[in-house]
This record gives sequence, structure tokens and C-alpha cells, in this order.
Amino acid sequence: MIPVWCFFVLSALLFFIGFFGFVTRRNLIAMLISIELILNSADLNFAVFNRILYPGQLEGVFFTLFSIGVSAAETAVAIAIIINVYRNFHSDQVNSIENMKL
Repeated sequence: MIPVWCFFVLSALLFFIGFFGFVTRRNLIAMLISIELILNSADLNFAVFNRILYPGQLEGVFFTLFSIGVSAAETAVAIAIIINVYRNFHSDQVNSIENMKL
């Protein structure tokens, strides 16, 4: 049996790797992947807290599944926006978005 604190350490690592990747990257796809890492750390926390607080119930699992569905929809919309930006500016860098008009 894996101790619960190992899951919390893994979740914290995923969060900080995602945050560091989001802050340091200028590529839109890499920033999107970093956001997904942050959301996955939250999903892991939902499952672990469910295991600790309500071991026989599935509330945390349902929250996790709902969060995965929301992040899948968010990823689809973000990729559509990134493709549209790439078609207009021929670049997937954040600096290319600064050229957009209001």
C-alpha cells in the first residue's frame, strides 16, 4: 500500500512543474500542456482526499471525472484558438498574439 503523503508529494510536484512551465514557456502548446499538468494535480488531490475522508464513497472520483471532462473541453477550445492564431500569424508564440487588434 502506497502512503497517502506520496500522492500529495506527487500532486505538489505536478503543480509546480506545471506552474514553472506556464511561466517560463512562450509557446502556446507548451503553455497548454502546463495548464493540463496543473489540472491533473487537482484531479489527483480530489481522488486522494476522497480516499482519506470518504473511503467507501465515490464523490472525489466523480469530481475527478467531471474535471477531466471540463479540461478536455477546455483543451479542444484552446487548440482551436491556437490553430486560428497560427493561421493568421504563422507563429505559435505568445509574442505573435500581441499584434492582434481590438
